[in-house]
Amino acid sequence: MTRLEAKIGLRSASVLVVSVIVGSGVFKKIAPMSAELGSPVLLILCWILAGIISLFGALSTAEMASMYPNSGGEYQYFQKIYGRFFAFTYGWGNFTVMKSAAIAALAYIFAESLNSLVHFPVIAYEFNLFGINFLENASIKIIASGLILILTWFNFRGVTVAEKLSNGLTYLMFAAVLIFIVFGLGSGIGNWTNLTQKSMNFDHSKLEGWGILKAMTIASLGAFWGYEGWNHIGYIGEEVKNPRKNLPLALTFGTLIVIAIYVLLNVVFAFTLPIDFFIDLNDSPNKIAAIEVANTLWVGVGGVFIAALIVVTTLNSTNSSILMSARILYAMARDGLFFKKADSVHKKYHTPDVALWLQAFWSVLLVWSGSFDQLTDMLVFASFIYYGATALGVIILRIKAPDEERNYRVPFYPFIPAIFVIFCILLLIITIFNQPKEALFGLFLIFSGTPFYFFWRK
Repeated sequence: MTRLEAKIGLRSASVLVVSVIVGSGVFKKIAPMSAELGSPVLLILCWILAGIISLFGALSTAEMASMYPNSGGEYQYFQKIYGRFFAFTYGWGNFTVMKSAAIAALAYIFAESLNSLVHFPVIAYEFNLFGINFLENASIKIIASGLILILTWFNFRGVTVAEKLSNGLTYLMFAAVLIFIVFGLGSGIGNWTNLTQKSMNFDHSKLEGWGILKAMTIASLGAFWGYEGWNHIGYIGEEVKNPRKNLPLALTFGTLIVIAIYVLLNVVFAFTLPIDFFIDLNDSPNKIAAIEVANTLWVGVGGVFIAALIVVTTLNSTNSSILMSARILYAMARDGLFFKKADSVHKKYHTPDVALWLQAFWSVLLVWSGSFDQLTDMLVFASFIYYGATALGVIILRIKAPDEERNYRVPFYPFIPAIFVIFCILLLIITIFNQPKEALFGLFLIFSGTPFYFFWRK
């Protein structure tokens, strides 16, 4: 059986972790999070705590990645711990909801940001099917679909081609973010009192007692969407050099870099404008908070700068998501739990060619359906089911297989994986109570592949 080749080193693997995480969330989520918390201190604390929790998850995942460094990431781990069916639900959930919808959403946001810079002709017609107007915002959907297909072609041509594209875009993003942070904090336009001043129009009694836990959890869903993707590097474990050592290091370094970027960006946002501005902005869903801040710092050109930055980050995140997520479908097909042809490896480029194009087809379909916004609302809920299962798996394997080779062990065991598991359970319970429809529909999509599972097994 043809296998994928190991071509990615530690530096590139760490850059890929950063590139797949930093998308659009950090530029938009301050407004809904401010509406929940009413305090810049709580807002920044929420980003820090979400980052620490994500780091705990990454450290736990790193131990699993060091033990099973094959294509597919969690799909491989779950087969060892929970069996083939649970592993299949993870892979199917990624195909139907978690990764394909994220690719569609990122590509759509890229198209919207590019359109704000270039202003493409408006193409919009009425074509309703099953209650969905497939041709609404057709010009944006054409650009988004084109991006997915072009980036899939780059990934089809070889992992090193996609890796070099990701590296270049990530370094460009680093430079732009650094300019924004340095200028934002040094411009003299903002006020340090903005960071400590609570909202004047917010009912702070909602944060008393258990209310603050509920508010922080709901707000953290926005932050976790920003951090979503830190586990992707495990999907390409087969293509990372010295994976038992480099996968854990890449996960740790990459996640720490993203935490620093997100916290500093939100400090700039809160420093530049008062919290009430962002609460009011939440009533204008078409406006992006980072663009409003940039227009305050650089009148006339700030919005263009941030729009260009969002174009770069969403382009980069879409590329990295396409690169890594397709490996799950390839791993499933190789095990006989997906469409058989998806286990193909191109003879010349050594990439999972059929899996890449199948993923592209489904993501483009989601773009035209316009349903990805609703699906990504369920993405965090669905993802944390499996994130928690991975951390729990670390504890289970330490008990069941204490002598199995581990080149990396999660520090402060069992506290880090146990804390992460407890948090996942808490987040799932609160989400079910506050957003029951989204939670139940997310579960439905995950288990919708059950008939396929038994068909492929047979």
